[in-house]
Amino acid sequence: MHNDIFLKDLDWPLTKHNLHRKGGRRSAPFCIMYLWGVIACVPSLAVQTTPAFDIQGHRGARGLLPENTMDAFLRASDMAHVQTLELDVAVTADSTVVVSHEPWMSEQICSDITGRAITNGKVHNIFRMSYEAVIRYDCGSRQHPDFPHQETRQAVKPRLEDIIRAVEEHAAGKERAPLRFNIEIKSRPEWDGIYTPDVGTFAQLVHQIVYEAGIEDRVIVQSFDRRSLRAAHQLSTVWQTALLVSEKAALPEAILGLGFTPDIYSPAHRHVTVSLVQTAHSLGMHIVPWTVNTAADMVRLRTMGVDGIITDYPDRAVAVADL
Repeated sequence: MHNDIFLKDLDWPLTKHNLHRKGGRRSAPFCIMYLWGVIACVPSLAVQTTPAFDIQGHRGARGLLPENTMDAFLRASDMAHVQTLELDVAVTADSTVVVSHEPWMSEQICSDITGRAITNGKVHNIFRMSYEAVIRYDCGSRQHPDFPHQETRQAVKPRLEDIIRAVEEHAAGKERAPLRFNIEIKSRPEWDGIYTPDVGTFAQLVHQIVYEAGIEDRVIVQSFDRRSLRAAHQLSTVWQTALLVSEKAALPEAILGLGFTPDIYSPAHRHVTVSLVQTAHSLGMHIVPWTVNTAADMVRLRTMGVDGIITDYPDRAVAVADL
């Protein structure tokens, strides 16, 4: 594990008083059993099961259906080779965690209550709206300019808890293994208090939903914002953390200053080299690049030894699922 917990750091109740009763010392087997019992109750020692090759549906299945919508996540969850659903979150004025790439209504895909295309997205600030106001916008009927084959349909920005519940029920109904969730906290220092809450509050709101859903051991928290990753790591070491990187960066310098080693390193796929993969692995990290949309790139990256991919077209990833 990247964040080792040593026996000396735990408040063990194995004092001399506890090891003796009425002058008689307890047996070694008893003490060992007691130790294991305590360890089993320490949540931070939980270990996630990571897929051998993790295919993640980006914003559900953005190449096929409107991004970050209920339909997109359910479509991706129907694909047997998809293990993880990748999504982004924002926060409303009434502290509702919503699934949205931006903390405002996108000019590319959203329309207002009258059906008019949004022309100044930042004016439609989600952090200043109630969730009741958020769902009055349609962010699925307009064709995304980068995805001409995407099936358009009316769609609202869903709550994170609703996506989790629906996907869990859908997977159970299909008798398939539960999926994992890769949740990106969309934050920047210049957004604090304007478009987003402070990173501690943001991470806490996400954690509460994840914890109450009982899926903490199937969640990755990712972010470009190192502050958000630190906040997530401080809240829990049950869920995993992933550092998103857009620029070309060398390891281990890229993770210096974070304060811990994240579980996953997620660079833009164009920057991945065999050397980068080997270095990430030597540091104890998995490497899962974004956003990989052609079968040729998928095969190339799998051959390099990456541990998974994030893709707008999870249907195409069947090309590498069985390699």
